Amino acid sequence: MLHLKSTRIGLVVILLGMLVMNAGATIASAAPLPPTSQPNFGSNVLIFDPSMPTSQIQAAVDAVAAQQVPNQFGTARYALLFKPGTYGTADAPLNFQVGYYTEVAGLGLSPNDVVINGSIYVRNQCDNGNCIALNNFWRSLSNLTINVTTPDFGCYSGEFWAVSQAAPMRRVNVTNGNVTLMDYCSGPSYASGGFIADSKAGTIINGSQQQFMVRNSIVSNWTNGVWNQVFSGVVGAPAECFPADASCGGNPYTTLANSPVTREKPFLYIDSSKKYNVFVPAPQTNSVGTTWENGPTPGKSIPLSDFFIARPGNSAQEINLALDFGRNILFTPGVYHLKDTLRVKRPDTVVLGLGFATLVPDRGAVTMSVASVKGVKLAGLLFDAGPYNSPVLLQVGNNGNDNHGYNAGNDDNNHNGFFDNKKSDPADPTLIADVFFRIGGATLGKATTSLVINSDNVIMDDIWAWRADHGNGVGWNSNTADTGLIVNGDSVTAYGLFVEHYQKYETLWNGNKGTVIFFQNEMPYDVPNQAAWMESRNVKGFPAFKVANNVKKFNGYGMGSYSFFNQHMNIFADHAFEAPQTLPAGSFHDLLTIFLDATNGDGGILHVINDAGGSSTIANPDVPVTVVNYP
Repeated sequence: MLHLKSTRIGLVVILLGMLVMNAGATIASAAPLPPTSQPNFGSNVLIFDPSMPTSQIQAAVDAVAAQQVPNQFGTARYALLFKPGTYGTADAPLNFQVGYYTEVAGLGLSPNDVVINGSIYVRNQCDNGNCIALNNFWRSLSNLTINVTTPDFGCYSGEFWAVSQAAPMRRVNVTNGNVTLMDYCSGPSYASGGFIADSKAGTIINGSQQQFMVRNSIVSNWTNGVWNQVFSGVVGAPAECFPADASCGGNPYTTLANSPVTREKPFLYIDSSKKYNVFVPAPQTNSVGTTWENGPTPGKSIPLSDFFIARPGNSAQEINLALDFGRNILFTPGVYHLKDTLRVKRPDTVVLGLGFATLVPDRGAVTMSVASVKGVKLAGLLFDAGPYNSPVLLQVGNNGNDNHGYNAGNDDNNHNGFFDNKKSDPADPTLIADVFFRIGGATLGKATTSLVINSDNVIMDDIWAWRADHGNGVGWNSNTADTGLIVNGDSVTAYGLFVEHYQKYETLWNGNKGTVIFFQNEMPYDVPNQAAWMESRNVKGFPAFKVANNVKKFNGYGMGSYSFFNQHMNIFADHAFEAPQTLPAGSFHDLLTIFLDATNGDGGILHVINDAGGSSTIANPDVPVTVVNYP
């Protein structure tokens, strides 16, 4: 037996040695950096210095915008990073547009360390005179101050951020001008966003934004609302007014005085010694306002030398080896084609993507699995389904067999005692921030479930799970996907949860003591017939959000589901939300449904939650049907 054991150890050593040799060049990239060296982030990370001429910076950012603004389903990814200092002047401001798969961020420890005199903007996209922001996805702005300077911009004076889903604004300080979330300079100017957190601004013009989530920020004035505007822990937020009524201001606002538990997204920065680090903000409870307005953001710094700097050519084997060696992961911009599952096993691991780094499981594997450990931070990633069906794209927490599988769950299962969640920690919650999922659109993609959370004490902060309704590989039998999100863990909290077009439950919540603050959904457009879309023999369609029968406590605020069935026949969902009637009174607060298109749509939603609330169909298009409290 001793001989056999020694032989096995020898084989492990040999295999490990082979892996190290094969990955040697890559592992070396994560070696400790000299104090003044510039990390090699690749050619698609552009790092600007305030000593550069504004004209040089302008030419570089304009070249990226020219490529990326029309590049909805392309493969190019970019990060535009600004070192601490001031850029542009009153006479020569820096004004530039942000396109698809482009991250713009300051490299200071505070948003005040990087100042842009100018504007960083997103505008409508126009096609045959139809100018809208409905598809302005996958771009971000963070960690800087914009001193709005837009001379001779005419109608476009101000800070325009006309975006829809997956386009977060974080740690941004806007001075000397308004922020407008719609592009009112060309019509019809529709927009369907969005998410702002840990930011400060004066007047914010909501305009045509159908829905918007603002968390832990400071505003002087918010101008209006359309269907579902939600504020949590926002200084200066408008008062609660739902449904919209003249007696409370006339706009549909859901307002929470504070955010129950939060953890801000980690970010890259340069310290006073010119070393690169990743700052990891500390969790907060019952928080209000920004983390940086009254002093440094609480948290800790991790030197970049503790990170494996991944590039699109790296294999899953190489990345997993780095994780096994105790490294965190920094994904540089690009598309990563993976043959195997990425496995995050260590507590407090940070996995951070730059420039919408995109992970694709080419062979139908689970793209990433996270063990049942505390304090993992996943941020800035796009999970894109591959051509072979994956059971799940991202799994957080092991299932009972610890085999990187997943559990779909149902309302008869009680997960307590089945999942190994004992290593979670409410004082060190796992964070999933600015993590997005896509089934089809860029290419043919298939995945049964996009995100499964088995762990307790997880925070989701800006999630968009999207079964594509346009683009490549789109069709009821093509980009197949049952469910966007399944939550099996307890004490899971979500802010800014967007889940759209899945073919069964959009979200299935099996865990106890969950909280969702803002939910936006569109049911699948392309249901071929009613028989193909039935929760049971007697229940038409699938609810967009289902709380399982075994759940004892759940809280949801500002939750909307929209319908538009485009196959020229009546398709109905009996209800948009389904939950036990035994939940405490007022567990759901401010729910709505909407029928979107009376010209091209049919069918609709017959009740808001269970059998409560009226119907939204062709008889009342674009009119919110609401339930204020349930049960």
